[in-house]
Amino acid sequence: MKNYLRLLSYARPLGNFIVPFLITSLLASVFGVLNFTLLIPLLKVLFNQVSPEEMKGMLKPPIGINPIQQFNFFFATFLKENGKQGALQFVCGTVGVTIVLSNIFKYISVRLLENFKSNMVANLRQAVFSKAIHLHLGFFSNERKGNLISRIVTDVQEVENSIANTFSAATKEFFLFLSYIVTLFAISWNLTLFALLVIPVSGIFISTLVKKMKHNAGEGQKRLSNLISLMDEVFGGMRVVKGFVAENFVTNKFKEENQAYRKSIFSLASRREMASPFSEIMGVFVVIGILLYGGSLILSNESTLEAAEFITYIGIFSQVMRPAKEISNAFSSAQRGLASGERVLNLIDSHSEVVNDKNPVDITDFNESVTFRNVDFSYDGTVQVLKNINFGLSKGKTIALVGSSGGGKSTIADLVPRFYDPTAGEILIDGLSLKHVSQQSLRGLMGIVTQEAVLFNDSIFNNIAFGKTVTEAEVLQAARIANAHDFIIQQPEGYQTVIGDRGTKLSGGQRQRLSIARAILQNPPILILDEATSALDTESEKLVQDALTKLMQNRTTLVIAHRLSTIQSADEILVVHKGEIIERGSHEELLKIENGFYKKLSLLQTL
Repeated sequence: MKNYLRLLSYARPLGNFIVPFLITSLLASVFGVLNFTLLIPLLKVLFNQVSPEEMKGMLKPPIGINPIQQFNFFFATFLKENGKQGALQFVCGTVGVTIVLSNIFKYISVRLLENFKSNMVANLRQAVFSKAIHLHLGFFSNERKGNLISRIVTDVQEVENSIANTFSAATKEFFLFLSYIVTLFAISWNLTLFALLVIPVSGIFISTLVKKMKHNAGEGQKRLSNLISLMDEVFGGMRVVKGFVAENFVTNKFKEENQAYRKSIFSLASRREMASPFSEIMGVFVVIGILLYGGSLILSNESTLEAAEFITYIGIFSQVMRPAKEISNAFSSAQRGLASGERVLNLIDSHSEVVNDKNPVDITDFNESVTFRNVDFSYDGTVQVLKNINFGLSKGKTIALVGSSGGGKSTIADLVPRFYDPTAGEILIDGLSLKHVSQQSLRGLMGIVTQEAVLFNDSIFNNIAFGKTVTEAEVLQAARIANAHDFIIQQPEGYQTVIGDRGTKLSGGQRQRLSIARAILQNPPILILDEATSALDTESEKLVQDALTKLMQNRTTLVIAHRLSTIQSADEILVVHKGEIIERGSHEELLKIENGFYKKLSLLQTL
């Protein structure tokens, strides 16, 4: 119930919706019930069961605003002045008016409900996306993208389809159900008590179903997330799939997940659909019981009910089953929405391991150095990746990180913009601990170019200007510095050419030069270059390296490189091996170390 109410809270302000929705739903229910109750005096007249004394009572002007008494007064007046034919016309006209009013209020309540649902879903989806965007980078290393997409898209959609509809049943259908029950009690309280004996039996059966359905719903949403993750990975890596002739492998993998999803959804649907026929069967048997019990009383003259009232009672009771069945179905269907809602709320409740200080400092420039002091780091507190890292990156200098793969170079680079926090030691910028600096202002001082150029399915212009409001001249200047302008103007629509998903319409060198142009436009005082040329051919590498050289001028740079030829001019080279700095110095100094790790790397690359 707590999660249910929490999900509904995303439709706030709830007051703007609930009050008019309750009023319109109540009015729709009242006018809907009046359709049947207005038939009682008509049936009595048609069956000649209205005594002169009763007619005199009906002809007395009503006191107050009781709608039934007022209707009886006008009905009796029409009957007296126009006979049975006039009374029939009056009742038919009144029933027509109540039907129109009932449906008008029903339409208004449905419109209010749809506005409520769309508002709730939009706010919930926005909250989930905003939360995910602000989580630390390590969260995305542990989570599959497809699972996150599933939570934001399919799980939120399930909340709309199930939770919001349950809310409708719990209000509108409940009002209708309550109106029918009140009317039935007014006609015959003993028959109604007899009829309501079915409710405990139905409640026990449905509550048992609900417990089993909740497990099926959770399993189904988990399987759906796996399907979306698999599709995201396969479609994103289609070149590898086809290159390794793995179509049958991924097809069978998809089939396995798809069949598991089918089984869980079928099991859920089987149990959910069981609630409706059970409720209907129970309702029919109750009607049969009422007919036998009530009919016997009337035939034996032991009941105060007249034939017209009994017929109306049966007619109203037959209508009670519809809202009762809707309420039953809604609570059964809600289990899938609740399972999805729990997955969504779990993501919203996730805590970022990298958070701003309570009163973070905003820094606007870089003046001295970035300093690592006795820094240790491990992912998830398990295997230690970095051990006692100490170095300083002074303003205007270039430090290069080299070493074998998996040694910890990229982890060091990720600690500088505070994608992660050290597990021990501290990192300072201009003498201030990174934990006391706001993440936004810190990263605003940095430009990052990685081995894989991350681009978006948008125009070249928007990819360069990513996240910034800039002029066309500024974008063109950045592209020229990055050696990208020439190939851009050769594209079909120049800077407005859409480059496809992850920039697949461009070569690796072209994508990399666009990412460099994006970094140039940032105009950062600190650069982080993570193997920016390692995946390129010789010609592309030359163009990209030239662009990087221009970018690095008068900037503080931390560069990771496998190709030692690209970092020989660095002010200091740090050799990182198994999470430790084992050698440091300039290119010439490191080559002089006998049996040194750097010297071995240099000889291997030369050979």
